[in-house]
Amino acid sequence: MSGCNLVGIAKTGSGKTLAFILPAIVHINNQPPLQRGDGPIALVLAPTRELAQQIQTVANDFGSSVYVRNTCIFGGAPKGKQANDLERGVEIVIATPGRLLDFLATGITNLRRCTYLVLDEADRMLDMGFEPQIRKILGQIRPDRQILMWSATWPKEVRQLAEDFLGSYIQVCI
Repeated sequence: MSGCNLVGIAKTGSGKTLAFILPAIVHINNQPPLQRGDGPIALVLAPTRELAQQIQTVANDFGSSVYVRNTCIFGGAPKGKQANDLERGVEIVIATPGRLLDFLATGITNLRRCTYLVLDEADRMLDMGFEPQIRKILGQIRPDRQILMWSATWPKEVRQLAEDFLGSYIQVCI
């Protein structure tokens, strides 16, 4: 909530999703409303479709009552509905890196308004080889962003990613 970058080390089932969705909603509600053609204000990257959909459930549960819209972007599903959601405008995009890059490359969305980024299960994303895609996405996000990186483990590769992207950060171990 302070606006500082954060690294959270926490096991599955410890409440991480709520720990980043509620501050995202507060952050969004303190921003000017989206205009046509704006991309999301908050972006949550997840390594798998299943995790992205779980995150969306929490975003729906807590965001709908305060009119914070979201969409879930992942491969292996038709692009039409996902593209429609992005073009209509959503405050939160929950995405796997590959499908998000597809939509960025075609201009269906952009990250010019994105000031709140979550990398959920960063260790798994690195294990699955997503580092080049994450770097490409981060290159399109505003420099005045807040980044929250969540991981179940804290291996050298995750520490290096945190150093590369977060600069100074607060670390919380749960």
